[in-house]
Amino acid sequence: MTTIGLIGSGNIGGTVARLAIAAGYDVVLSNSRGPETLADLVAELGPKARAARAADAAAAGDIVVVTVPLKAYRAVPAEPLAGKVVIDTNNYYPARDGQIAELDNGTATSSGLLQEHLGTAKVVKGFNNIWSQHLGEQGRPAGAADRPALPIFGDDAAAKRTVTQFLDAIGWDAVDGGDLAESWRSQPDTPVYGTPYREGPADAAAIRALLDKAER
Repeated sequence: MTTIGLIGSGNIGGTVARLAIAAGYDVVLSNSRGPETLADLVAELGPKARAARAADAAAAGDIVVVTVPLKAYRAVPAEPLAGKVVIDTNNYYPARDGQIAELDNGTATSSGLLQEHLGTAKVVKGFNNIWSQHLGEQGRPAGAADRPALPIFGDDAAAKRTVTQFLDAIGWDAVDGGDLAESWRSQPDTPVYGTPYREGPADAAAIRALLDKAER
């Protein structure tokens, strides 16, 4: 796999793009405002990056990272993502997204909502529990004693393997937290959200322990 599509190119999306290019991937960036608004970022990233509309970024990507506010998830183009591996970075923030009853009562997860919207795409939750600065700075080569880890969740085992390989390429180990129904374990206000990276890289054992401590 050689191309990463990005639907949303803010702090997390831009950081993932930088890491992907450093690892040898091509990236196709998009946002809600149009490709012309990404000219500065594309110029910074260099010849392995280009900007497109969301549907084109979705079509171009071997892996597609969806990093838009949860309230906009229904605008993510489903047809060009059919059958593809999709990394969902989203979190539910009621003050931004409005109240969503099935998330408030725990009968759904934000990634589960995206999976339902996308149909045959293979959604894997990732990159949602870390600040972009930490993501950009803390990656380490494979085998490094202080290599950090990120939790992932998904219903498709092959898709999780694909995302694990991508994380490995950009300097991170992956901790499989279970299926999408378990992805609440990395949402805001859980032990693994943000905190473990504040003092430096957190390894797979530390991330696993924090996931296990999560309570609904």
